[in-house]
Amino acid sequence: MKILIADDHRLVIEAVKAKLSELGAGIEFVLALSVDELLAGATDDLDLALIDLNMPGADGQAHIDEIRRRHPAVPVIVLSGYEDPSIMRSALERGVLGFIPKAYSPDVMLSAVRLVLAGGVYVPPMMLTALPPGIVAGVSPSSAAAGEPFARGGGGNGGGTQTLEHLRSVLTERQVEVLQLLSQGKPNKLIGRSLGISEGTVKIHLAAIFRALNVRNRTEAVVAAQALTEAQQA
Repeated sequence: MKILIADDHRLVIEAVKAKLSELGAGIEFVLALSVDELLAGATDDLDLALIDLNMPGADGQAHIDEIRRRHPAVPVIVLSGYEDPSIMRSALERGVLGFIPKAYSPDVMLSAVRLVLAGGVYVPPMMLTALPPGIVAGVSPSSAAAGEPFARGGGGNGGGTQTLEHLRSVLTERQVEVLQLLSQGKPNKLIGRSLGISEGTVKIHLAAIFRALNVRNRTEAVVAAQALTEAQQA
């Protein structure tokens, strides 16, 4: 396995290296302390790239865009001191497969990396608190963050909860299967391959799912779907 770590703090790099070494023996690490070193060291044979946002030569998230443009098949995770949900969302919408705040524990980082290497997307739980009201019909961000059942709108009649089970009444069986794979962070191509359908058909199903979840894009759908899954399992 070959992993690139880009950060302007040597102590951070060494700590990340030490923790990621638990993934297995024989890992080759490529290190970069600046954007120039990042662009020079990135290659198509990387299995993973962990990249800081704020490093010498960085202009916003332009260096993330450049790595995604040059090496689109390389999974990218942002490892950052920022904890602003809007910055997290912006990174995920650029195609990165995870955003790990540096305040998180090494074990959380390792679990997030394992998820991404398995084909998933790591969405920080704190993003749930930043969901606009109504992103899942009738759900308040505070209840979503707490993992509580999602109450539907309609006044104080105690009318049920918005869960994956409820969505089965408004989605087809195939769309529920797509939603479950989406909640695992699977890209459209892998969803189609898993279900034996075309990528175009996956997009049609996703459009229906977006309407049911009342979301605007894939990033919000992943967050909402993961929240629904976690609430049902709680």
